[in-house]
Amino acid sequence: MKPHIAKIELFLLVALLPFSIGCRAINRFGDNSQGINARRLSGQGFQAMHEGDWDSAENLFLQALDLSDSDDRARWGLAESYWQRGEQTAAVQQMEQAVELSAGDPKLVQRLGRMYLELGRIEEATHHSIWALDLDRYSAQAWSLRGDCLRASQEPDQALAAYHRALAIQPDFAQAQIETAEIYLSQSRHDRVVATLDRVQDERGLRESPAKVDLLRGIAMQELGRFEDAKRCFARASEKAPDDATPFLRLAELALIQGRKGDAALAVQQAKERQVSSTDEANWIAQLEQQQTRIAAVPNRSTR
Repeated sequence: MKPHIAKIELFLLVALLPFSIGCRAINRFGDNSQGINARRLSGQGFQAMHEGDWDSAENLFLQALDLSDSDDRARWGLAESYWQRGEQTAAVQQMEQAVELSAGDPKLVQRLGRMYLELGRIEEATHHSIWALDLDRYSAQAWSLRGDCLRASQEPDQALAAYHRALAIQPDFAQAQIETAEIYLSQSRHDRVVATLDRVQDERGLRESPAKVDLLRGIAMQELGRFEDAKRCFARASEKAPDDATPFLRLAELALIQGRKGDAALAVQQAKERQVSSTDEANWIAQLEQQQTRIAAVPNRSTR
């Protein structure tokens, strides 16, 4: 190459370099600006979601993704919006993208695992529960998810160990305490059920504890022969979950055991007025009505 031609090319390269850098800088600034605006919109979406305004939340998440389709928080929020309205397949697809875009954020990995579990996709849920723990061994929620996956896989003892790990990290984790109590109940360890749920009530108060706590505690009390305590537990559960037939069915069953036919009939009628959520509950009602018929001619008797 001739020297004067080389000098011209070098001059042109130097002259165009600032222009090229400037263009890239402008593009980066534009990208950053869109990303900032997208995250602002997704933040507003989460605020709307927490306020229960799901339509506005979904719209905000979609606007955020129009600006930046790599916004993992917008993907997460959109997944929750879809999940809330029952579009579970679309929700999982969005959450899978959120996990990928976040490079494996522990909270998103854990939430995706929970979605898989609720859909009965046990193998995928198990994989994500282990992944979540690999990312954060000190997450009570991750240990709880691991316990739930083990329960779903019919491994109650290992599940119990996982819930205990969760409670060692977060002693007031009510859901883990409830899951623990359910395993104890399945193992007929009724004293342990009562002791576990007593801690929930001590921490939250009798009236603030979930209805499930009263229901499980009542079942344990009934099995221990403490019928009046059981009756009070079932009554509290029925007050906290007035649309649930189960506490009324429990009250009816207990009344029949004690020979209180009138109370049993009333409780069965109250159960029938609620939404029966499963075939098991419908069969339970039929069985209780058959029991009522069989003992209709038997005089009232009292037990403990």
